[in-house]
Amino acid sequence: MITRLLGILAVAALLVSLIVYSQMRPEVRHVSGYIEADEIRLGSRVGGRVAQVHVEEGQRVEAGQLLVELQPYDLIQQQQEAKATLAAREAECQRLEAGLRKGEVAQAEARYQQLQARLDKLLAGPRKQEIDAARARVQGAESEQRLANANYRRVQRLVGTNAVSQEELDRAVEALQAATANAGVRQEELNLLESGTRPEEIREAQALVEEARLAWKIAEEGFRQEEIDQAQAARDAARAALEAVGERVAELKITSPIAGVVEALELQPGDLVPAGAPVLSILDDSHLWVRAYVPQDWISLKIDQRVSVTVDSYPGEQFAAEVSFIARQAEFTPSNVQTPEQRANQVFRVKVQLQEGLDKLRPGTSADVWLGAPGSGTAASPGSKTSRVAEDATP
Repeated sequence: MITRLLGILAVAALLVSLIVYSQMRPEVRHVSGYIEADEIRLGSRVGGRVAQVHVEEGQRVEAGQLLVELQPYDLIQQQQEAKATLAAREAECQRLEAGLRKGEVAQAEARYQQLQARLDKLLAGPRKQEIDAARARVQGAESEQRLANANYRRVQRLVGTNAVSQEELDRAVEALQAATANAGVRQEELNLLESGTRPEEIREAQALVEEARLAWKIAEEGFRQEEIDQAQAARDAARAALEAVGERVAELKITSPIAGVVEALELQPGDLVPAGAPVLSILDDSHLWVRAYVPQDWISLKIDQRVSVTVDSYPGEQFAAEVSFIARQAEFTPSNVQTPEQRANQVFRVKVQLQEGLDKLRPGTSADVWLGAPGSGTAASPGSKTSRVAEDATP
């Protein structure tokens, strides 16, 4: 009897101890939220008509994979035109940077020497032999003139005696006139040679020589730096225009910037898409996180603090996570909390980055974030006493 009584007392003491322990045990705090992932909306800056669609909704894609192609229309021709313009500007720039060829410089020097020789000839005037020859021609013309004059007088005397005809007199007159004119021409030629070169011709020749000399010096010095800079600027402008067209051509192919899943796609070949408008979205499921709201009296959390996450889909399984963001300002609890009392509390928005379960968990799944006992700073297993704050359904 005494033994049974002692047993009952022992059991009662154990039960009382368990009740006291359960009351004194630290509360395991956790909040509820939803698993989220970044959604990237893709489009083209040029727009146009859809040529091909290479993926389907729900398909997994890799980074750099081609998703949609647009028709180029005249962009290819514009790119070829820009390439030709750049080639011409590049050739002009290289020509100016290289300067004139040796043959062109030598040609300018030869031109200068040619005009200088002509000027020297004008300054020297006629040679003595040229003047002597002109005088000899004058003397010959004068002799012919005297002979024609004597013949004319003889024929004129004979006309009175009817020894010669009127026709012979006319021929003598013409011969005299021709001889007189020839003598005048020869005398003018001699006078021109004796007077030398005209001053106007000398000044003209001197100007041509100076022009040729300057052209020769310019050819030796090459092109001015300003001309080279202008050609380089034109080349750079043509290169920039080609790159701009290249960017537009590249925008005809919409590729995935990340590895993920095609979330939304309502596009068919032939559809027109405006420039800058999203045409499909990619879900980045390689970085999953939970958005939750923590009461202000629980804000002892720290960035990079390790916590655990559980979901109803995997009962009894925990996934490691870290706190990656804590809002600097408090806000009122979102409207979809469970009780009106909780709506009066202010909370801080937190972001918990999942470190495990990326191959199991899916965005949109509800999850519990276990923050641990008060002041523990570590994650804890799911407990019996909870205080739940639901997050806003809107991301």
